[in-house]
Amino acid sequence: MIRELHQSLVKKEFSAVDLAKAYLDKIKKEDKNINALLTICEESALSQARVVDEKIFKKENIDILSGVPCAIKDNILVEGVRCTAGSKILENYVAPYDATVVKKIKDRGAVILGKTNMDEFGMGSSTENSAFGPTKNPNDLDRVPGGSSGGSAAAVASGMAVFSLGSDTGGSIRQPASFCGVVGLKPTYGAVSRYGLISFASSLDQIGPIAKTVEDCEIVFNAIKGRDPIDSTSVESKIQNPKSKIKNLRIGVPREYFIKGIDPEVEKIIRNAIKKYEDMGAKIEEVSLPHTEYALACYYIIATSEASANLARYDGIKYGHKNDKADSLLGVYLNSREDGFGPEVKRRIMLGTYSLSAGYYDAYYLRAQKIRTLIKQDFEKVFEKVDAIFTPVSPSVAFKIGEKVQDPLLMYLSDIYTIPINLAGLPAISLPIGKVAGLPVGLQIIGKHFQEEKILEIGKLWI
Repeated sequence: MIRELHQSLVKKEFSAVDLAKAYLDKIKKEDKNINALLTICEESALSQARVVDEKIFKKENIDILSGVPCAIKDNILVEGVRCTAGSKILENYVAPYDATVVKKIKDRGAVILGKTNMDEFGMGSSTENSAFGPTKNPNDLDRVPGGSSGGSAAAVASGMAVFSLGSDTGGSIRQPASFCGVVGLKPTYGAVSRYGLISFASSLDQIGPIAKTVEDCEIVFNAIKGRDPIDSTSVESKIQNPKSKIKNLRIGVPREYFIKGIDPEVEKIIRNAIKKYEDMGAKIEEVSLPHTEYALACYYIIATSEASANLARYDGIKYGHKNDKADSLLGVYLNSREDGFGPEVKRRIMLGTYSLSAGYYDAYYLRAQKIRTLIKQDFEKVFEKVDAIFTPVSPSVAFKIGEKVQDPLLMYLSDIYTIPINLAGLPAISLPIGKVAGLPVGLQIIGKHFQEEKILEIGKLWI
């Protein structure tokens, strides 16, 4: 789709301003039902589009992303635009600078239409934890779009943006992509700069693209990837991935991902997709990731511990919401955080603070880090035998709004298939491969570190 839009702009079949206006009109007409966007940047979007039109008028070469309308998750900073992270505590915070990924797509001429809704600070699997109301799934407005990048996935699925940027800490790009029926790429940890991303869990967070097609995801990923001197965890990938030949492709299917709890209809569609790749010539091999069963518990200790440290900065003093009614400094801290944070964020801060507290650090956090190493080693052993791993993205299709709100543990299980990939820092893509009762199902393709090109090529083989 991005390539076609680029060719149409170059041929002057329509202008970048016309394109931006068409998408802005669609947002105005449809988003009142979906609630995918929290802030619409109409003036700046049209201004960015005019710059592209001027370049075309002057017969200058334009980048493939020039004039392409996109949306940015509301925990990624866009200079001069409100950035809430889906939280009341940052309701009126205006970003003073661009995140590195935003600077990169702006430099290429992409048109930013607005900021998308999300679970507060990325903590959730349904976008119901947003302080600004839930986003609805465009396939069925009674259902969730997934989370925490639910607004980003819903915006693309409903045609309100050509692509969007999301962030993935435990499945937050792949799971909403699966629920909404679009493509979502979670890059290798360090492949994309996190500078300008509001932190949830720093050793797990990763920015990535959501789009309608695998090729579009690839185009956006190539635009945002690379080492950033301001982010010491980012690296330049040196691995060149040759085009995958389906006949030599070895695909691993972990037995631990097909156990009791998965919806039988979802399993059937995933198994049919695996069979289709086998019919095309791929070699399918059952593999084992034995420490998978500990991944969820391990993740919720590491992620909440890092969140507890990262969210300590929201104290009502430096920035964000401040409660003025307190009669002491401690009162300002306590009241501001009480007002500003939602129940899920408070729950995770308390879990993380407990895990890091004196006497419990070794029993919880340190042990979780050791389990994380074992999970990473499981993947390393499997990748000695196979080129990619195929799994479901989620054990079910999109569930109804309100269905899991009262049971946090049930909600956490939505990410059971995506969390191990973040713990190991691997790249993975969610590919729409079918539907159950009209609701999309995603196949997860997992690759070796920095082999995004390989999993994207494998995704392109799906017809």
